Parts: sequence; structure tokens; C-alpha cells
Amino acid sequence: LLRRPAKRLGLSVPTVTAEPAQSKPPSTPQAAAKPPKPEQVQTETQPARFGRLADCALKGERIVCPDRQFKLALNQPNRALAPGVLEDQNRLGLRPFQGGRSDEQQVRAYLSNAYDRYIPKMLAIGLGANTMSFTAFHNAFHTLEDGGVDFAERMERTYQLLKKDKLNLAVQARYHDRLPEKLALCEAINFEIIVCDNVATNWVFVSRSR
Repeated sequence: LLRRPAKRLGLSVPTVTAEPAQSKPPSTPQAAAKPPKPEQVQTETQPARFGRLADCALKGERIVCPDRQFKLALNQPNRALAPGVLEDQNRLGLRPFQGGRSDEQQVRAYLSNAYDRYIPKMLAIGLGANTMSFTAFHNAFHTLEDGGVDFAERMERTYQLLKKDKLNLAVQARYHDRLPEKLALCEAINFEIIVCDNVATNWVFVSRSR
């Protein structure tokens, strides 16, 4: 489902069946790593907040932390979605990048914030199993911007097409049975969502309270 609107807009989506060695990482590995955030300085009573997973355990389709559990997000049928999420007024809402493309720290900060909005927005329309990895997100930004295309605008158009396709096309709950091999591949983007990826495959885990 993700590939249809992406292809129409010229946005490349990584193959979920590819092995990590076949994927093409950014030219500088540090570019794909999300930068630390001020929120990462948390108390010890919140180990799963904003990237702190040291006290958590990866158990197949669950991530178990002292204060809560996270379950692998699957694609959801439209009847399970909140009212109005597939309507035109629900927008991805990424702000345009206005910094210097040569300032990698500025680019990473922008993409980190954009990605932290993108993941919940994909969950909202029931496409938790169709998300891009942060590396793919990063690569799409540079590919589009290098071609003179506004990344935020193109992602918005893709999101709108995904919603239209979701209204008319059935989706599989998941497309493979692979799971992340280790917790080191994971990062909490907020208190309710953990994202794991091995570059080729992306997994989203959500807390039961979500």
C-alpha cells in the first residue's frame, strides 16, 4: 500500500524483504542516527521514555519495561480507526526545512522531529506495519531536496494518497514474520511508541495505553 502513492510521487520506499546488507545507508553513518534530545534526560522511574531502554526486554512481538509494555503495531482495518482520520483535514503537517543543507546537525534535528511526528500519524491511519525506517526517511529527504523538491510538501502529498488508498484498498495486517533481533535496534520516540529497525525493515511498538 505504501509503494503505490510513493511511486506516483517519485518517492522511493525500501523493500521490506531486503536483507540489511542489500540496503544503501547514508554516505555518513552518523547521518542516519537520531540526535539526542533534551527530553532524554529523565528520571530513573521512566526508563522507556525518549530512547532510554536499558531496563526493558525484547520478547518477540512485545517490549517489556518496568513501567509498561509495548506491542508490535500491525496494520488496522478502517473500522478500528478513530473517526475522521482518513478525511482531508487530517494532515501530516511537517514543517518545511528552512536550515542549511550543509549543516548536518541541523538536518538531523529537523528529521528527528519530523520522524517523531510521522510515526504517530501513520499509526493514526492504521498503517503501523508500513512505516519507513529513519534511514529511509533520511535518504528520502536528501533525494527529494537534491532534486529541488520540498520534502515536507512531498510527504504531505504521499500521506494524502495513502489515506485515499486506505479508504479503497484492503491491507494485510503484516507482510512478514521477521522481528527485531535485539533491543539495540530500538529507540523510544515518545512515552508510548518505540521504533526498531535494521535499516531494511522497520517495526513500531506501541504501549497498551495507546
